[in-house]
Amino acid sequence: MYAKMIGFAVGHGTRFRTLAKTSLLVVLAGLAGGAVRAQAPPAPPQQPPDAPLQEEATKNAAGPCVEPPPMVRLEDYNGPLKKVVGTFARPLERKSVHPPHYKPGAKLCTLKLKDKFVLFVQDSFDPVTFLASGFNAGLDQAADSDPSYGQGAEGYGRRFGAEFAGQASSRFFKDFAYPWIFSEDPRYYRLAHGSARKRLLHALEHAVVAHRDNGTRMFNISEWLGTTSAVVLSNTYQPDNERGFANTAQRVGYSILQDAGFDVLREFWPEISRTFKLPFRGESEPVNHDPNPATK
Repeated sequence: MYAKMIGFAVGHGTRFRTLAKTSLLVVLAGLAGGAVRAQAPPAPPQQPPDAPLQEEATKNAAGPCVEPPPMVRLEDYNGPLKKVVGTFARPLERKSVHPPHYKPGAKLCTLKLKDKFVLFVQDSFDPVTFLASGFNAGLDQAADSDPSYGQGAEGYGRRFGAEFAGQASSRFFKDFAYPWIFSEDPRYYRLAHGSARKRLLHALEHAVVAHRDNGTRMFNISEWLGTTSAVVLSNTYQPDNERGFANTAQRVGYSILQDAGFDVLREFWPEISRTFKLPFRGESEPVNHDPNPATK
């Protein structure tokens, strides 16, 4: 019995010594590692965890872009001659926007390449475009302009085709091609506030000053270069056009004045619409909901 007890003590004593040695080695290794880390140069400071939040705040400092109000549908208007009025109003509203005054710092969303192409297609194949082409072709035939086209139905058809091609090419250059090349916004930015004189000058100014896609102001390259390109192109399919710099400049100036007149109409269209109860696309004011209505 004593022999068993002695053997048990000796065996456990051996295990105890082994564990003690192992623990001592672990402690010494930890001390050695600490000493090595103490002698090594300090590690560079890590990026603070709130850095991504600061970057996001800086990125969103300008505020999100705001979509302009949607186009007025004919179904939304119940006044007299709603289809006629709505048809003529849509081309004005399609290129008329203004920044939301109720949200300072917010910018209108940029037109993408697809949006500019859609704008060109919608303007080119709008019913008003066909009506204007037909009306101008009738005036030209009555005045016997472009006599090489002749008279009768064939002459009217040629004049109609020339008028439609001129309007379509003008919109292609001014709504899509040059706005895409120069990153220009082809829309007219309404002022919508201020005196009538200030708003009139703002509308006339658009013939010279436009907006980039990022919201900054720039020279209206699309208006001048697009109009000039359309006039020069029309000389290729209208053989009776008078050539030369003076005649071309006169036609370019007349077209730009016509566009300026439409910009004035776009600027004051909200007032005209409210006066005659016509459909228009107005500024969407936010609705203020009182969280405590009982305190009123």
